[in-house]
Amino acid sequence: MSTIETERLVLRPFRESDAADVLEYLRHPTPNCFVGMKLDSLDEARAEMVKRSADAEYCFAITLKGSGKVIGEIDAEPSTYEPPMLSSSEDAGAKEKAPPMPDTFSPCWMLNAAYQGKGYAYEAAHAFFDYLFTRKGVRRIFAYVDDYNVRSQHLCEKLGMRNEGLFTEYVSFVRDAEGNPVYENTMQYAILKREWIDFNSKP
Repeated sequence: MSTIETERLVLRPFRESDAADVLEYLRHPTPNCFVGMKLDSLDEARAEMVKRSADAEYCFAITLKGSGKVIGEIDAEPSTYEPPMLSSSEDAGAKEKAPPMPDTFSPCWMLNAAYQGKGYAYEAAHAFFDYLFTRKGVRRIFAYVDDYNVRSQHLCEKLGMRNEGLFTEYVSFVRDAEGNPVYENTMQYAILKREWIDFNSKP
């Protein structure tokens, strides 16, 4: 079971007993990209904790040292790898034999609003990124951020990530009063392992 410690936090796998703390911030999740994670009851939260506890490597509760209170979460999923198209002169069966390469991960983080603005998100994300790069052998990390989520944009920049572009009307998470999808603009940030090492070696 993986655990990550920082000066003020412990990042650890979820437990069923975390349900009440998680329900605090998932009753009304923001921004819109988290709407699909909304929880309406303690029973729903307990069931969700049981599901999350199955991933002890890439899904962590962000907890305060001392009290153990869950104030947020951070996780990451590997990017789907598609081997390059083969030329007609190459072995047609090579594509099927190509091993999976989950060396690119996309993280997601969320913090209870009552604990924002205290540096906890940066502290957790920095430790999690270092865990992915140094302990899990990840080569590249990228993150999607809504163009109106300035707080997360600043966090990405503070972590040394590059802004790789803007996807206009990229995805919809909610609908308007008439039932039409509301499409949002999404920014992509990324950082390579070698960039992470260089960025964190600077005085």
